[in-house]
Amino acid sequence: MALTQQAEETNPWPSAHNGPVFFIMDARNRFERRQLIEWLNYHNTQGRTPENCALVLMDKQLVVKTEIADSIQAQPDDTLIVPIRIAWRPSAKAIASGPRLRDLVFGDPRRPRAARGKRILRNKPQRATFLTGQPDTVANLRERFIKLADHDPDAQAAFAEFVARQAALVLDIAERKQQGGRYKVPRFIAANLRNRRRFKQSLREVAAETGRSVSSTAREADTYMKEMISNPSTFWLDFYAKFNQYCLGLAYEDDVVVSQTEIETLRAQVRDHPSILLWTHKTYLDGMVVPKVLYENDFPMPHMFGGANLSFAGIGFLLRRAGGIFIRRSFQDNPVYKMVLRQYIGYLMEKRFPMNWSFEGTRSRVGKLMPPRYGLLKYVLEACHATDAKNIHITPVSISYDLIRDVEEYATEQAGRVKKAESLMWFIGYVKSLARPMGRVYMNVGKPVVLESAPDPDDKLALAKIAFEVAVEANKVTPITFPALISLCLLGVAPRALTEAEVVKELERLVAWAHQRQIFMSDDLQKDISSNLEGVLGLMISERIITRYDAGPETVYGIEQNQHAIASYYRNSIIHFFVHQAIIELAVMKIRELSGTDAVTAFWHEVESLRDTFKFEFFYSPTELFRAEIEDELNRHFPDALNQLERAHIQGDDILRAIKPLVAHQTLLIFTEAYSVVADLACQLNEQDLDSKAFTEQALKLGKQAYLQRRISSESSIAKLLFQNGYQLLEHKGLHQHTSSETGEQRRALAIQIRDILRRLEAIKAMALTQTLQ
Repeated sequence: MALTQQAEETNPWPSAHNGPVFFIMDARNRFERRQLIEWLNYHNTQGRTPENCALVLMDKQLVVKTEIADSIQAQPDDTLIVPIRIAWRPSAKAIASGPRLRDLVFGDPRRPRAARGKRILRNKPQRATFLTGQPDTVANLRERFIKLADHDPDAQAAFAEFVARQAALVLDIAERKQQGGRYKVPRFIAANLRNRRRFKQSLREVAAETGRSVSSTAREADTYMKEMISNPSTFWLDFYAKFNQYCLGLAYEDDVVVSQTEIETLRAQVRDHPSILLWTHKTYLDGMVVPKVLYENDFPMPHMFGGANLSFAGIGFLLRRAGGIFIRRSFQDNPVYKMVLRQYIGYLMEKRFPMNWSFEGTRSRVGKLMPPRYGLLKYVLEACHATDAKNIHITPVSISYDLIRDVEEYATEQAGRVKKAESLMWFIGYVKSLARPMGRVYMNVGKPVVLESAPDPDDKLALAKIAFEVAVEANKVTPITFPALISLCLLGVAPRALTEAEVVKELERLVAWAHQRQIFMSDDLQKDISSNLEGVLGLMISERIITRYDAGPETVYGIEQNQHAIASYYRNSIIHFFVHQAIIELAVMKIRELSGTDAVTAFWHEVESLRDTFKFEFFYSPTELFRAEIEDELNRHFPDALNQLERAHIQGDDILRAIKPLVAHQTLLIFTEAYSVVADLACQLNEQDLDSKAFTEQALKLGKQAYLQRRISSESSIAKLLFQNGYQLLEHKGLHQHTSSETGEQRRALAIQIRDILRRLEAIKAMALTQTLQ
């Protein structure tokens, strides 16, 4: 079979090297070996006698036979090692379509079998490229081997395997220049780890710590490496990308809404620094969004951490071959497992493979950002500390959706239903349930938290501060979407409905409010509101979240009966933008009711009290910055308000009339109602110690009763997560245990405080309704 034109034009022989040359051929069959030898002979115009060996440079098939190891080891220091390979490109049709079912049967088109390769060279020779990897001398390779490994430099097999792995890596680099950066994957991870001095030293330390032999500890470490190490390949990356596109495409528009400027900034960051991408978690689909966007923008494959609960048949197989790393939920008492995980993470970070996972650890069941989980972040930063990584970039990624399939499940789950266990059949049912239009997906990249170096592993305060900064930045780049904003409007007046004109008026006021604060909003809020009501709003009506009644003289909109919890989820995704103003409104309402009191002192006292009351729901800036943010927000509505209050030039009523729109009732009502249930229950259990789980179950029952009695206004205030946070408030105030005769009185004082906030929220709601109807 004649050489291709590309092979004839590309000379594998190094022109500037006159010494001995040793070719390592990455050949998976005799056919490829013959083609590579023919290529070498064709360009051997000087009649040199090359030495060469044929190897299969695959992660699981890399075996260097003794005679080949001896041959490599025997080479003089000035011998140039030259790796060569045939790279096979899929057809244009196959690239456009992505992996097909036939590829699962006949194999990866980028790694064809001999018969298929012959047909390609005969019929489509342009799809075969003869590659030469960056060559290097034996002397340089041996020096690197001794530096990285903990081996006797004369051990032929170990050195030969090292050379073979380096050959595979430089060939991969050459192939990626043609196929794209998305196919950058780590190779030979287990072998590289085992041969590293750092790994061996850690192994010896763990063996000494546990009182075991190094050999038995090493065997245990090998089992964990098989369990956790991902085995990505080009074929499965393509397959996973197609799978992600299919699943997301069932419900959402094809293109994720993302800023190309943010993508290019992220590209430079991932290329130049150890990078961690921490995304917000609202649905099972979140884990598909970041890989989809990065794949489509030719990023290196991101490794994604996942819980062992998702490593079930089918999905576990696919994710492991597309960068998924499944780790155990609990391994605190397993030093060998912790060591292997730390070494693995450190290796990936060192090689500039971006890592990504949900820093909340679980899906948000109520819409707002959940508290960060420290576990994975702790181990990644420990790995960075152990490897002395510098300029670590931890980047928050906000993933948002117009509508979310999972919200229906969350609503019933928060009302007390047990969550279903994940399985393959469960996943198939979940994917089927996506087949209805739900609008668009948004991905926003926040400002990275940059660490010059990783903190000391024992510095828990530093870890908490880093996680908090990431959460704050994630909140900043969460967009205001149409479903979230209209849910905010209609929940604020519920159970009333609003006319179409009133809906448009409220939306326009809130959009103007967001523009003034330079908050990112989805495109449908940048257009004329009145002409855009049929878009996402139509989807919400189809999903029976919002009801539209148009049989009367005017069309009116309201929250569908029994759908407040679902609408509340969408509203909660943006309420962090309104918390400062909500606190201001409640504090001003408080001081307007006081007489003979220093108004400014009373204002700040109430601000701090409200901040403390809702500390388990929202992320605040440090105290001094928080106070500055509150004052800036107050001055937006009433310039120089605090100075005028101090001089008694104005009253609280003047400030409240200046604040438009009023948002406290839309922002804080469900949390206050939930806390009122918690405080009332604590009073009823006056002389008892409170157990978190049992208390939450009792709160669900009392909450249902309170709703039926209309002591609370919405079923969205009856939620396990809200009651759990309320219990944390009791713990924070030392009221979860009956420690003295004063405990009962303190619980009653808290209940009175919460009822007072509720009373003010109802007053603000009445004032806001007046604004709406004017």
